[in-house]
Amino acid sequence: MIPAETIVLAGPTGAGKTSLSLLLAKRLGGEIVGADAFQIYMGLPILTAQPTLKQRAEIPHHLVGCVDPSESYDAARYRRDALEVLQAISARGNRPIVVGGTGLYLKALLGGLDELPPRDPDLREELAALELPTLVARLHALDPEGASSVDPANRRRVERALEIVMLTGRPLDRGAGRVATPAGVHGFLITRDREEITARIAANVAAMFAQGVEEEVAALPEESTGSTASKTLGLADIRALLRGEASRAECITRIAVATRRYAKRQMTWFRHQHDFLTLDLSSAGDPEEPVEAILKRVG
Repeated sequence: MIPAETIVLAGPTGAGKTSLSLLLAKRLGGEIVGADAFQIYMGLPILTAQPTLKQRAEIPHHLVGCVDPSESYDAARYRRDALEVLQAISARGNRPIVVGGTGLYLKALLGGLDELPPRDPDLREELAALELPTLVARLHALDPEGASSVDPANRRRVERALEIVMLTGRPLDRGAGRVATPAGVHGFLITRDREEITARIAANVAAMFAQGVEEEVAALPEESTGSTASKTLGLADIRALLRGEASRAECITRIAVATRRYAKRQMTWFRHQHDFLTLDLSSAGDPEEPVEAILKRVG
């Protein structure tokens, strides 16, 4: 069970969750637990905007940069790993602070998903042989409502959704509505004005290239990247750049556009799936203002 004193900071990429979480952890004696499907992987700290080594030295971080990129990772595994880490933090007398933007991970952690079946190698082989449009059509036929929540362009997610429906004989998520935040747990949805998010995303993408994201991606062989890590936002675009199939400017633009679209999907998810208190950082003139607002809530 998730410790009652846990704080959750959720929100779209570019909202400022990392900076806020560090300030909050310093004030509360907290430890940070990542809830990001791509930051969990080793080898891509710049591309996935992981907290820096300096930040991680100042505040203990968990479930960040800890999984080999060749491994598959999903919400069920995240729930098991995160609960173990959260309980250990609580046992040490520290405050667990969950930070991330992967909605499915947070919903699983907070008890909003049914227990998922393990992967079935034989069924996976069968699905892998089918074209993506065929997989999407089959998912819509078996679970029309659930299919609407799955990105039809994301083959990995479509295959996993089909696998769940076919193995359980049930719709994807019987708890498809909002998941109530457990008693004692405080959840905050970190937001900013759309224009500000757009500007911050553009600045973050530019900063990645200034920090050497091309060299980082070049150092991670494609054959060492599993089906989950290979979906990391921007990874395919930078690999295309490295192959000479796109210019640097084109690559930067594509990643910025894709990131904006992702941030929009994240906001839609959190507004429909969770009852978190919204905390708009656009109106915060002092970085400590949102920290004080959270402290008033959590006590």
